[in-house]
Amino acid sequence: MNEDVYEGYRGKARKILEKFGVKVWSVVEVITKTGSFRGIILPRYQLADDRHITIKLPTGYNTGLNVDDIIEMKEIGYEPGQYKLPSPSVKPDERKPRIPLLGCGGTIASRLDYRSGAVIPALTPEELYSMVPELADIAFVYPRLLFELFSENMTPEHWIKIAKEVEKEINENNSQGVVLGHGTDTMSFTAAALSFMLRNLPVPVVLVGSQRSSDRPSSDAAVNLINAVTLASKGDVAEVTVCMHGTTSDNYSLIHRGTRVRKMHSSRRDAFRTIGDIPLGKVENGKITMFRNDYRKRTEGSVSVDVKLEDHVALIYFYPGMRPDVIHHFVDAGYKGIVIAGTGLGHVATYLFDAVKRAIDENIPVVMTTQCLWGFVGMNVYETGRDLLNFGVIPGMNMLPEVAYVKLMWVLGHTQNMDEVKKLMQTNIAGEITEREPYNGYIVLQGGILEIDKIIKEL
Repeated sequence: MNEDVYEGYRGKARKILEKFGVKVWSVVEVITKTGSFRGIILPRYQLADDRHITIKLPTGYNTGLNVDDIIEMKEIGYEPGQYKLPSPSVKPDERKPRIPLLGCGGTIASRLDYRSGAVIPALTPEELYSMVPELADIAFVYPRLLFELFSENMTPEHWIKIAKEVEKEINENNSQGVVLGHGTDTMSFTAAALSFMLRNLPVPVVLVGSQRSSDRPSSDAAVNLINAVTLASKGDVAEVTVCMHGTTSDNYSLIHRGTRVRKMHSSRRDAFRTIGDIPLGKVENGKITMFRNDYRKRTEGSVSVDVKLEDHVALIYFYPGMRPDVIHHFVDAGYKGIVIAGTGLGHVATYLFDAVKRAIDENIPVVMTTQCLWGFVGMNVYETGRDLLNFGVIPGMNMLPEVAYVKLMWVLGHTQNMDEVKKLMQTNIAGEITEREPYNGYIVLQGGILEIDKIIKEL
């Protein structure tokens, strides 16, 4: 056998393949100390250890088998992997609504390369329509890669570039909507930033991602992408939104306002929730159903971009025992603003008061939010809150901490006058502050079991 048939395998793992006369892409039956398995031997990643072999099970999932547990292995077939996607069976129709898919990282439009273990962007039109041919029935989707990075590496400079590219697509290319493929971990930060930077949007701007990689049978990528393109091409929500799975099944995707959405689970497919409100609507089987009507409607015109940001802003999560030098550090480092995620109604320990007062005295606005996420800060209720108000702390109403952080960056990009900063931070600009929370907002269509949703509706 030549080198290629053991691709990625070395040491003990390669020796076990040689012993039983099997190779990469062999369909095998394996008997181990813990049970029997049947599947296809996959190549190993370049940095993988030499103690396991990887097989793809009939269910479509991959599993690793410790070579020390393998008793017997027999080849019963051979199914070589395909690294190239098949030619698309459909062709895009340029008469349909023009929807750019701008790739900002993440796995929403990507495929796994087993040779390297890397997730490769599938961002040529041919690859995209091969993966999700249903898109051709909805719109003329053309993908374009802006950058490849994990979303935790996203910075304000990336937000600015995305905003300018969206402006170009709408104002110069006459796009009827824009879809942004984005990693899920910091998607809500980007959604909030774009909500403030894209002024007078005439068409939908939809962020979409995937919790599960595209090669997994449980992937949410295709459904999320189909629903996001449906919203961008047919919806009348001329705002920045996030469109992601509404349940763990492929029932529908929820439409979340860009300033009220948060990733609330590390791995569930219905990880995204609207906080402090209910979602704007849902997309299900090509149909868009709106739950409310207080959103900006699609119109004719162009978008204006306001990308002035002050990125020397800190977001601090208060915790018991937090030392004053945490706040002093940001003051000494020349930061221009601080957002605190305080406890309950917006509190921090009294032993931090001097540090907070110092920041404000040095013309650094301090905005208070609640780490409860749901609910408003109420700094007039207890003595601690009243003292903080007297120092000049700005109540963050019911803004999510990360939204207040992004908004303060945007506000300080325009003014550093404390009175103006306070006024703008307490003015609802992009739906980040709600007048009140709906009585059922905490439970309605927020990833609940369908049967429970039905019962609630009937009641």
